[in-house]
Amino acid sequence: MYSRYRALPFGAARLIYADKTVDIRIGEYMKVMFVSLGCDKNLVDTESMLGILRKHGYGFTDNEFEADVIVVNTCCFIDEAKQESVDTILSMAEHKKDGACKALIVAGCLAHRYKDEILKEMPEVDAYLGTTSIDKVAEVIDSVFRGRGQSVIDDVDRVVEADDDRVITTAGYYEYLKIAEGCDKRCTYCIIPYVRGSFRSFSKEHLIEEAKKLANAGTKELILVAQETTLYGVDIYGHKALPELLHELAQIDGIEWIRLLYCYPEEIDEELIEAIKSEDKVLNYIDMPIQSASDHVLKMMGRRTSKADLLEKIDMIKSKIPDIALRTSLISGFPGETEEDHKETLDFVKKVEFDRLGVFTYSREDGTPAAKFEGQVDEEVKQRRRDEIMQLQQQISLANSAHMVSKTLDVLIEGKLEDEDTYVGRTYKDAPDVDGLVFVSTEANHMSGDLIKVTIEGATDYDLVGRECL
Repeated sequence: MYSRYRALPFGAARLIYADKTVDIRIGEYMKVMFVSLGCDKNLVDTESMLGILRKHGYGFTDNEFEADVIVVNTCCFIDEAKQESVDTILSMAEHKKDGACKALIVAGCLAHRYKDEILKEMPEVDAYLGTTSIDKVAEVIDSVFRGRGQSVIDDVDRVVEADDDRVITTAGYYEYLKIAEGCDKRCTYCIIPYVRGSFRSFSKEHLIEEAKKLANAGTKELILVAQETTLYGVDIYGHKALPELLHELAQIDGIEWIRLLYCYPEEIDEELIEAIKSEDKVLNYIDMPIQSASDHVLKMMGRRTSKADLLEKIDMIKSKIPDIALRTSLISGFPGETEEDHKETLDFVKKVEFDRLGVFTYSREDGTPAAKFEGQVDEEVKQRRRDEIMQLQQQISLANSAHMVSKTLDVLIEGKLEDEDTYVGRTYKDAPDVDGLVFVSTEANHMSGDLIKVTIEGATDYDLVGRECL
């Protein structure tokens, strides 16, 4: 191991050993470890930074004890995410004391939002990168080793498309395609526009090229993500271009499934539903966050819909695609939410019978309008309301799962249980990491990423059990 690091001009450095001196390019012989926190959109940013550093000659490791550079790509969406980010930074900082780590970089939403506080309160951090500065990760690391520790926070509306040669960190057979950045909705509880900027779509040409590279690398399932996917194209093409993008992505050889996440209900229209219905590769699955079913709460949230609008939209979707899988998310305990508001949401969930549903307790975020609202709800009440919604959803999920018994479904294999002839996979109803699984009995041998036919023989609250059709 070298004894100290002396910086040379950009891109180069000098390692000074006890018995010799060696000039190298920065990155050569050096290993970087990334810790990616938060959402799948953040994961795409992490993969882009990995791709950039690979071009600069860096190696990678998942062992913090041998990393020369540690980059923590942070989240600050809610309090729990902020705390996880802070705890992770402090944990990684320990390796500057007793490990190989020479540089600790903080990137992402927390860095963008709390740039001044990070360097003041965490002297262990050598530099930070804002959400729109990820393409400068090599320059920032270089600056640390030249003794400058230059942090970069670019304009929040700067456009940074995913690196063409990003390093895939998922299993590979599924991958996320970020089609836009930022959000213009300005919901009163949400910090995202302040750290991710206004809505900016990426060009179709770039996305198609990126998707082709992913397909060539073995990706079978392409998962489209953004802060809001449904408005794709309005800023650069003058109209909603998501249906057009879906049609073009469906033509790519190797891609078998295309899944949509983060579709705002008010922007889902018949053209989009027809695109989903007409393209075999586009899964009958829509992630549609509604946050509440009380008109009073929806108005306070700054949402652009009502309970009647939601019911009308869901009826339209189900009438055109009867086997559609609907996922949603809710917020419990929003400021001013009453027990009657909560009951309205419970009744709505019972009526609609969502296939998948998650609930967050309201997080009071400094800088958002809702943080100043009167009627802040006690944490115990938030949690109780969350639990009541999830208990109801558990009953609904069990009934929905039971309806799948005896049906034959396509299943994407993800792995195999050790010492058993049982594989684990997902159906079209299941997005990775957030939805259910299928446990498949078979005597055949499979690889992760294989698509097979499975007859469902049993069901639990959220998972299915089946046998391969041979």
